[in-house]
Amino acid sequence: MKQALLLFFFSVSLFAQKNTELIKSNNLGETREIFVSLPSSYENSPTKRYPILLLLDGDYLFEPFQGAIKYGEYWDDLPETIIIGIKQKSSRMDDCAFDEAQGTPTKRAIAFYNFIGEELIPFVEKKYRVAPFRIIAGHDTTAGFLNFFLYRDNSFFNAYISLSPELAPGMQNQIATTLTNTKKNIFYYQSSADGDIKQLRQPIEELDANIKAIATNNPLVNYQYDKFNNASHYSLVLYSVPNALYQIFDSYKPISSTEFAEKIVILPSGYVDYLIKKYENTTQKLGMNVPIRINDFKAIEAAILKNKAYEELEKLSQLANKNYPKSMLADYELGLMYEKLGDNKKASNKYQRASQLEEIGDLTKDMMYNKYEDMKSLSVKK
Repeated sequence: MKQALLLFFFSVSLFAQKNTELIKSNNLGETREIFVSLPSSYENSPTKRYPILLLLDGDYLFEPFQGAIKYGEYWDDLPETIIIGIKQKSSRMDDCAFDEAQGTPTKRAIAFYNFIGEELIPFVEKKYRVAPFRIIAGHDTTAGFLNFFLYRDNSFFNAYISLSPELAPGMQNQIATTLTNTKKNIFYYQSSADGDIKQLRQPIEELDANIKAIATNNPLVNYQYDKFNNASHYSLVLYSVPNALYQIFDSYKPISSTEFAEKIVILPSGYVDYLIKKYENTTQKLGMNVPIRINDFKAIEAAILKNKAYEELEKLSQLANKNYPKSMLADYELGLMYEKLGDNKKASNKYQRASQLEEIGDLTKDMMYNKYEDMKSLSVKK
């Protein structure tokens, strides 16, 4: 186990490099430094596109988010993601300032806002292969600022991670109003703690109440609020990061044992339809075309077998042929259907054909050949 963990962390450190880019900004009248982390598969997958995670306060938020994403990637719970961090150590207060009376961004903050929308995002999308799904995250001052992007009719971002935000005056009402009227899927996460800065907590709690009042009436709003016990304004970040990512990418996750037991196996029928809808939901919400995992095929197969709905294996075979046309999976599923229905001759033919195709998952040529021989001998005895 120790060797496996060491290998994992070595692999993470090998691929989790943080590169630096310089962007000359006309809006800001200066050159800004950003940090970039590309997924480990980026170089070897020339057609694959990846969601973007943009981090304000990239100086100290980059590593926590990068570590959580790399860990989730390893278990295929989170998708590979391009991470962009903006260096703001000495400029965050000016970048994200707002007028105390009006609750609107200052002239400098508007310039920074335009830098992100007009210069940084186009730069990233031109240089890297990105999916049409963008996340923005920040902490206290920068967390409050990122909400200004939500006010746009067609926001740059699909998901917002607001960690103990310093909200501008009136923002707790404006955000709720904006979410009420949204016409696209929006993920919104915010967090606080019992040890958070006192003057931040009341507006955060008001915003939480306002969003909860409207989120139930707008299915396009996916909202989560965490208030952590025994955490400070700074330590809450480490609690929040994985929760936020798993909220946003919940539809990406493979079928778990809980999902199988509580949602799938109890269905009276429609097991393959459930699988199709699960992946269509991922595409709709995240703008990502994720290939159906072989383990998810096997989970649906298990549900079909448990409920003796053997005819559904034909539909599962059709789906397998669409997703893995060169593999033995489709013929295996048909062979399994005929075997369970007692047609040993047809089962042996399908297993024989499967033995000539590419192996996939735990399905091997030897396994298919052995099943072919078993079915053949049974058909002869009949």
